[in-house]
Amino acid sequence: MKRKFTIKSLISITKNLNNLWQSLQKPIYGLYFVLGAWLFFTTITLVFASSRPVDAFFVLGGSIRRETYVVQQAKQYPQIPILISHGSPDPCIRLIFQRELADLQNVWLEKCANSTFENFYYSIPILRRWGVHKVMLITSPSHLPRAKWMAQILLGAHGIWVEPEIVQEQGIPGNRESRLKTGLDLTRSFFWAILSQIIQPQCSNVTRLSEVDMQAWQYRGFKCEHQGEVGSGE
Repeated sequence: MKRKFTIKSLISITKNLNNLWQSLQKPIYGLYFVLGAWLFFTTITLVFASSRPVDAFFVLGGSIRRETYVVQQAKQYPQIPILISHGSPDPCIRLIFQRELADLQNVWLEKCANSTFENFYYSIPILRRWGVHKVMLITSPSHLPRAKWMAQILLGAHGIWVEPEIVQEQGIPGNRESRLKTGLDLTRSFFWAILSQIIQPQCSNVTRLSEVDMQAWQYRGFKCEHQGEVGSGE
């Protein structure tokens, strides 16, 4: 009797599983269709974006040399907005721009990010509001290839073409890339590429460079990386 009951149970379970699969087939195929259509149209958008001129400079924080590089771009292309994601202290960036007599009005500082992933996490909504199609991603060799791949995944998912610009660093870089770190960041980037289509996190600490209060910073005190060759406030 036990054996007979077991066979009947297995048959019942198999039948239920088949019914469940049949009921899930349409939603699953529908999801595949939506994802396929999204990938197709995103690819078409990227192809067109790749032939357009750069319409934003996106600086990943980590070295003041990246900011000394982008100030030259700001002088050459003052109409193109600049987004610096958690870079050097605000007054240091302002001093660099003032030294080079570059316009401050089109430069924005995003201060919420505390990692490379968060650089993109908080900056994508800003770039989307600007209507950006092609960015120049400014980073350093010590940040590669992780930053480049993450940018291509996360920005590419929003139809934004990435043109990397690699700024050489001096001395011994403070950060080191590892396969584990790269693998983890790329994995969550793939997931966020999809979720960020509907979730738009907002950074509450975004400042226009021209609005940085130098007097307040002088009172508080600040130090700038020596490679920037600008003074510090004490």
